[in-house]
Amino acid sequence: MKFHHLQILAPLLLAPVSPAAVNIDYVNIGNAGNPNDPSTGYGFVPYNYQISRNETTISQYAEFLNVKARTDPYGLYNTGMATDAHSAGITRSGSSGNYTYSVLSGAGNRPITYVSWFDAARFTNWLHNGQGNGSTETGAYTLGGATSGIFTKNVNATVWLPSENEWYKAAYYDPTPGAGGGDNYWRYATQSDALINNTVSANYIDGDYAVTQSPTGSSSQNYLTNLGAYGTASDSFYGTNDQTGNVLEWNDAVISGTQRGRRGGAWSTVLNQQSALTRDFGVPTTEVSVVGFRVASVPEPTSVVLTILFSTGLILLRKR
Repeated sequence: MKFHHLQILAPLLLAPVSPAAVNIDYVNIGNAGNPNDPSTGYGFVPYNYQISRNETTISQYAEFLNVKARTDPYGLYNTGMATDAHSAGITRSGSSGNYTYSVLSGAGNRPITYVSWFDAARFTNWLHNGQGNGSTETGAYTLGGATSGIFTKNVNATVWLPSENEWYKAAYYDPTPGAGGGDNYWRYATQSDALINNTVSANYIDGDYAVTQSPTGSSSQNYLTNLGAYGTASDSFYGTNDQTGNVLEWNDAVISGTQRGRRGGAWSTVLNQQSALTRDFGVPTTEVSVVGFRVASVPEPTSVVLTILFSTGLILLRKR
C-alpha cells in the first residue's frame, strides 16, 4: 500500500503508448469563442479542439476493414471501392468470415469514398475505442447495430465526425486582422475569396478536371489526388488541406429530416458548390465516389496539464 498513489499515476506519467495501426495527423483549432461568419451564420465554436489535417485515406480505411469487416455485417465495404475507376482503391478477397482487403497500387494516400455516414461514424467509434478489436457500435456514437436513424455524438467522445461548425471553422476562419475582407472568414478553404483555377485543389473548375486539366471525362480515369498534393496553396489558416477539393465530407449536422450534412468541394463539383456559402447534405446511407470524411478529436494535452499531473504525483509521493 506504500506506493498506492504512485501506482495509480504511473500509467498516466510513465507508460508508453502502444503504436496504432491508423495514425491521424491532427491540427489544433484554437481561438475558442470566435464569432460566426456573418454571411452564413456558421463557424462559432466555444472550445478548442482538433481536426484531422487530411481526409481519411484509402489505406487507413483498409486497415479498419481488415480488422472489423471480416464478415462485414454492417456493409462497411462497398464494391464501388474496387470497380469505380474514378475513385477505386480497395479490393476484397475471400468469403464472409475470412474477408481480406487490399489497397490498389498507388491509391493508398487518396481519400476513401463510397462510405456512408454510418460507415464514417463506425470508423470514429473504432478510433475512440483504441482501434484493434475496439467496438464499432459504441463510443462516439451509440449505434447498437443500426444502419438507419438519427444518432448524435456522445458527450464523452474522444474522436468523432466534426460538427458543421467545427468543420466550417477549420476550413474558413482566419483570426488575422483584416482576413476575409475584414470578417475573418474566407469563401474558400484555401485562405482566399476566389478560386481562379483548379491548380490549388482537386476540383472541377471552368470545365476542366483538375487531375487531367481536360474538360473531357473518362470512364477509366481516377480523378482523386494524393492528400495535400497541391501543397500549402490548398491549406486553410489552421493547416488543413483539401477542404475545397478531392471529395465532399460528411459532418454531424442533421438537416431536413434524417439527412446529414456534407461540406467542401469534390473532384467533380463546379465552383459555386465549393464555396462556404454552399451547404450540402445527403441521405446518411448514401455511398458514392465523391463523398468521404475527416475526423475531429479532443484538444491536444497542453504542457500545463502534464505539469499538473507530474506535480500531483510528486506531492502524493511526499505524503507517503
